[in-house]
Formats: sequence, structure tokens, C-alpha cells
Amino acid sequence: MNDRPARRPAKPYRRPKKDPVRVLAFEALRAVDERDAYANLVLPPLLRKAREKGDFDTRDAALATELVYGTLRRQGTYDAIIASCVDRPLREVDPPVLDVLSLGAHQLLGTRIPPHAAVSASVELARVVLGDGRAKFVNAVLRKITAHDLDGWLEKVAPPYEDDPEEHLAVVHAHPRWVVSALWDALGGGRAGIEDLLEADNERPEVTLVARPGRSTPEELLAAVGEDSALPGRWSPYAVRLAEGGEPGALEAVQEGRAGVQDEGSQLVALALASVPVEGPDARWLDGCAGPGGKAALLGALAAERGAALLASEKQPHRARLVGRALAGNPGPYQVIAADGTRPPWREGVFDRVLVDVPCTGLGALRRRPEARWRRRPEDVAGFAPLQRDLLREALRAVRVGGVVGYATCSPHPAETKAVVDDVLKRDGVSAEWIDARPHMQGVPALGEGPDVQLWPHLHGTDAMYLALLRRTA
Repeated sequence: MNDRPARRPAKPYRRPKKDPVRVLAFEALRAVDERDAYANLVLPPLLRKAREKGDFDTRDAALATELVYGTLRRQGTYDAIIASCVDRPLREVDPPVLDVLSLGAHQLLGTRIPPHAAVSASVELARVVLGDGRAKFVNAVLRKITAHDLDGWLEKVAPPYEDDPEEHLAVVHAHPRWVVSALWDALGGGRAGIEDLLEADNERPEVTLVARPGRSTPEELLAAVGEDSALPGRWSPYAVRLAEGGEPGALEAVQEGRAGVQDEGSQLVALALASVPVEGPDARWLDGCAGPGGKAALLGALAAERGAALLASEKQPHRARLVGRALAGNPGPYQVIAADGTRPPWREGVFDRVLVDVPCTGLGALRRRPEARWRRRPEDVAGFAPLQRDLLREALRAVRVGGVVGYATCSPHPAETKAVVDDVLKRDGVSAEWIDARPHMQGVPALGEGPDVQLWPHLHGTDAMYLALLRRTA
């Protein structure tokens, strides 16, 4: 007689359910990791393709966007939490598996998705993109993560502030330690200010439009968007802020190039340069680092109102083409060229106003490019230094005596801002003097002691743009 219990029949194989939203989010994260792509460039075409296939509606697109950007912003925090839930060093976890885990961690700790739904959806995603074996690993790790909420995990994985302030802030606010240190140096002050800045970096930025002077008006944009969906800019007279979920590309003025998407800090830099009085002629303006074209389009419109001509120069040909598209239809004379601003084709002293928004680490735009904080390294700062100095030096040579130069960066790192200007003025024997930039941003508070200006996300709602204004004296 056989006393062995009867074997249960095997469960029939169930095909994993393909969730288009989470599959798309996973594909975007893989592109960021594998190709060093930027989410703001990868995600729009993926969303557009999904809409065309009929897979997505507006809510789906909003969720996919939140999953991608939220996961990237909090990557460092989620890495620390996941590391405490696995039995191997994080570097030994395959990157695609880590992406699924990070997406799951964000749903559990950074959204209102119920925990059981977040785990279930993440395991189904793992079955689709990784296979059943790895899905079991994902399930086990995410179930461990459900043991605490975000605050509970931060108490476990972040060192106390009193023991290591920079590492505490790095883990809690998801910034690399060296970035926390650099931002703190630039900002100065105590704990409250740096925490406000780091929190602002993790917030979703508003979409801001610019009505290009002489071609559009803020009133036109506000009317086209609707009063319930837009607000006037805080500081720029040409700015309009869209409510969450606004579609700038659907606006006629944007389609026609009479308006564009441009952060208000970027607008303020161009407006400040244009507002500085110059004696004598004011007929020739130069944007020496013009790609992708936002500042050039605004400068071109301002120059046209005064009968001035703009030369927009960009080293990379594909970016020069973007500048050309941004300036298309400008009412005044302009020219776009592909040229190296450190070896310029123009003669010395021929321009009345020059702007150089130099290549930099981009630490001032971490709200918009959250992956940049994990991609950049401390040595990148030193790597940009020679180029930044060369571009400023040539800009000062390009402007005539009495003309004005604007040196701008989208980074608040001290080594990319005032240190560059000081070096060029002191070491290169350039005859130029500082202009106090603060009066040329009228109405904008908290601009510091001058003469240069540093904008901040938490104080001004803009990217952390830096501007120094200089007048050539000999």
C-alpha cells in the first residue's frame, strides 16, 4: 500500500502580463544606463510612439514620466536601500535587474501606489523583461523593502547628521557626496539652506515658456493656454509658466517659433546682458556658445527691436542646426555659423555685446536632468576649466572697448563660476572691469553681494544659473 500523499498537479504556466507603462519606463532607464542618454531626450519619442500605437492615454504618460524621473532622481537613495536588502555587493547585481528593483522601490517609497500593487506590477515587469528566475529575486527583494516606509529606511541607511553631515544629506536627498559638498560651498550658510536646495533639485520643475519680443506676447500665450493652466513668470516679463501636464508643443506660437520653452533663469541671463548700457554703437551682438538656441532666439529678438544684428556661433554642427531652427523667422538680421569659440573666425573688437554660456557640469539643472548627478565626477569640473577660460578670454577679445560680455554657466560650482572670471582677469592681463549684474535683474530678490549673480532653484524657482557681466576697458 502506498502511503505517500498524492502530488499536487503542477500549476499551469501563466504568461506574464505586459504593462506598457512600466515596460516603457524600463526601456527609458536602460537607454539612460547603456547609452549615457538623457531622459528628457529619450522619453518624449517613446511616449509619442506609445500614443500612436494606442497603448497610452494622458494618465499613462504621466505615470511613465513619474516612474522614470522619480527613479532617476532618487537613484542613490534607492541604491542604499536595495543594497541593504540583497546578499551581494550592489555592483554584482545585473544593471537590468537593478533598474527593475529601482522602479519597484520608487513605486513603494515614492508614490501612492499600494504596496501589494507595486510589488505585483514590478514582478510582472521582471517576468516580461528578465524572465521568471530573476523575477523571483525581484519579488524577494521588494518584499523586504515593504518592511519600512521611506523615512524608516532613511533612519536605517543614512548616517546621523551629527556624525557625517555631508553623507547624511547625500543619502537622504539623493545627491552624490561630492555634489552636496560643492553645492554647500557655493551656497554657504547652515543646514537649512542646503537642505532646501537639495529638496528643490528633487522636485519636478515647471515648464516655462518665453514669448519672443516682437513675435509673441505673454498675453497671447496665457490666452492660448487658458488662465487655469498657466501663470505669468515670476521675474522675466516674457515668461509664462505652464501648469503640470501642459503641452507646449501644442501651442501655435511654439510651433511657429514665435515662442519657445526656456527656463526663466536662462531668460534673465539674456535680458541682463541686453539691458547693460553701452556708449557708442550697439549694432553687433554675438552669442558665442549658442546651442541649442534658446538664449540666441531671445537675444535675436531683443537685438531686432534695436536694429542690431546677431551672430550665433556653435561649435557642433548638429547643435548649430538647432540654433538655426530656433532663430528661423527672427525679424532682424542674424547669422548662424558652426565655429569654435576658442579659435574664432571673427576679428578682435568687432562686437558691442557678447554672451558666452559656456559648457559646464550642468549641476545647476539637476531638476531637469536628474541622471546628470550620478553621471558627473569631481574630475569633470577640472576638465571643463581650460575650455571655460579660453571661451571667456576670446569673448573679451571679441568685444570692443566699452562693450559688454556676459559669462554664464548652468552650474553654481565655485570652480566654474567666479574662479574662472578671476583667473582670466588676473592671469591673462585682460583689461576689463566687473559690472554689478544685480540692477540688471530688477525685482529678483536674494541675488547676493554682487557684482556677479547666482540664481537658485529653492530661492528663485529657476535653474542655478550664474552670470558675470564685464566691460572691456582697453
